[in-house]
Amino acid sequence: MKPEKTKMTVLALQHVLAMYAGAVIVPIITGSSLGMNSRQLTYLVSVDIFMSGLATLLQIWKNRFFGIGLPIVLGCTFTAVGPMIAIGKQYGVSAVYGAILVSGLFVILISKFFSKLARFFPPVVTGSVVTIIGVTLIPVAMKDMAGGDGSKDFGSLTNIALSFGTLLIIVLLQRFAKGFIRSISILIGLAIGTVAAALFGKVSFAPVAEASWVHIVQPFYFGMPTFEWSACITMILVALVSLVESSGVYFALSGITKQPLHEDDLARGYRAEGLAVMLGGLFNAFPYTAFSQNVGLIQLSGVKSKNVMVLVGSFLLLFGLIPKLGALTTIIPSSVLGGAMIAMFGMVIASGIKMLSKVDFANNENLFIIACSIGIGLGVTVVPDIFKGLPSNIQLLTQSGIVAGSVTAIVLNLFFHILPNKQAAKAKVKKVGTQAS
Repeated sequence: MKPEKTKMTVLALQHVLAMYAGAVIVPIITGSSLGMNSRQLTYLVSVDIFMSGLATLLQIWKNRFFGIGLPIVLGCTFTAVGPMIAIGKQYGVSAVYGAILVSGLFVILISKFFSKLARFFPPVVTGSVVTIIGVTLIPVAMKDMAGGDGSKDFGSLTNIALSFGTLLIIVLLQRFAKGFIRSISILIGLAIGTVAAALFGKVSFAPVAEASWVHIVQPFYFGMPTFEWSACITMILVALVSLVESSGVYFALSGITKQPLHEDDLARGYRAEGLAVMLGGLFNAFPYTAFSQNVGLIQLSGVKSKNVMVLVGSFLLLFGLIPKLGALTTIIPSSVLGGAMIAMFGMVIASGIKMLSKVDFANNENLFIIACSIGIGLGVTVVPDIFKGLPSNIQLLTQSGIVAGSVTAIVLNLFFHILPNKQAAKAKVKKVGTQAS
């Protein structure tokens, strides 16, 4: 292999490793929460990796209909974890994929007009939503740290030691490691934590032994999708938040690569994401969005080549066809996973706070939007039965802290910032008309 090709291959593998932990964590959390067995979890992880590769290639391949043409990597979004678990527990897995399909189609349909809707999602809304997502996921992490909800050894000293040990490794790597090692601190923490858990007899390699070497992804693996309107609305909200997050990644990469973005470029990027989401629903994977961790890697390495990202997508496609690789991720004990989750979900909260730093806090209305949306989001998470008196098809929208908080932020921003501007504009037009007459 020529030195240049070797360098590109190493760089591509680095990107794969940087996003791998974030990519596999969503199917592991979601599948485990919905009671899937090891065989189903293995498929879920494998198909997710495969679809991440396909989604990445869709974005890089710039054409008239889709693809933004930036060195971008796509993976499944954390935003969808809470809502997917809520939908799956209430309506079943089939409703999850029905809602994903609808949300993907919605993104494709609104792609051309989304830039005009951006004013509905200023930092006060997106920052609040991302903060809510992180806050509402923390209880999931805490339960896993103790051994997983319903486990026989819940809260045992072994589980606590493994979870905090994993977290400590991640913290130490973040403090003392540099560059590439630091970027995969989550992955290293999970690996060392799993090895330690194996010494305590808490790891079973049976799923790896049982998994085949090669498989072909298949549509509707978990059955034909079903469509519940409340579930579809929930995933549409998730898709909108993901588009806002992806927009930030697009503009960040535009600045790094010195490639200006126009409205048509953004529309193609949104369509590519919508198509990826629909394919995720078709093959029973997940909604996909642009991964910000890979942007940092591009910044650190200084390598901006789209050819490297084509290799990344190709590697992900290959790895997704090898179930034994997927099975390896399913043997991670809940306690180890919980320790890593604290770091990852905490970073989601930190990202939300960073977004909120752009907000004008001297404006009392902004403070009110943040206070009410985060308050309701956290409140519903802590007391999910507060709206149990409502009809069952509406409860899904109210029992998810993410959705309840997000809707609150959007509505209050509309009330405080959008409608007054429209009224002021009408009053101005009326005044000008009166003067003219």
